[in-house]
Amino acid sequence: MMKNLFYILAFCLLAQTAQAQLFSREKLSNLETFDNRFLTWGYYLGFNQYDFKIDYENDLGDQETDIDVETQMGFNVGLIGDMRINKYMNLRLEPGIYFTNRNLRFPGFEEENDELREVKSTYIHVPLLLKLSTKRINNFKPFIVMGVSRSINLASNEKNPEDNFEGQFRMRRSTGYYELGFGIDLYLYYFKFTPSIRGVFATSDELVPDDSPFSPWTSNISSLKTRGIFLNFTFQ
Repeated sequence: MMKNLFYILAFCLLAQTAQAQLFSREKLSNLETFDNRFLTWGYYLGFNQYDFKIDYENDLGDQETDIDVETQMGFNVGLIGDMRINKYMNLRLEPGIYFTNRNLRFPGFEEENDELREVKSTYIHVPLLLKLSTKRINNFKPFIVMGVSRSINLASNEKNPEDNFEGQFRMRRSTGYYELGFGIDLYLYYFKFTPSIRGVFATSDELVPDDSPFSPWTSNISSLKTRGIFLNFTFQ
């Protein structure tokens, strides 16, 4: 329910902003030379919702045997460095810190202490992105963005000798991703404001399996990869 509401709010925000700017008769006046700068800087605030894509060694196609992932809304903040390539292309570096929480519920257990694993993560997330923009219309310019990123999970317990038998779900500390999204540049009187939405998809398995090959928690997991969605508000 929360995930669907997150998507709907993000879409409505971008759609309403685009409509207001696209059909405005306002002449090009705000920050007319802003996009001529070779380097620009800024910061962003936003929300995230991380999930897991889980592949199984033996997939029975039964929801009662699958691990249930409960997602929660998270928060992110970071900086932006933007380099102009030409009129329609920019290269961006967006290092930030992302706070998120996910709950995993494993089937086959009666006790909640065994069934539930809370996965709290604090990521230092560093994307390198290519921004492809359209022609500016009045004070409005849509774009798509794509690229790769790397994150370090400060809350990772990869080196922890304890595993799920002691209540510790372990994940790898470093992960790579690819990213794809879209947004709208809005040229206001004093600064450029940009709402954007972006999907992120891990490229490698993040699970640190339990020491026992017969673990009821990890033995049937072939791979566990993060996927998520970011809603960011950028100020430049």
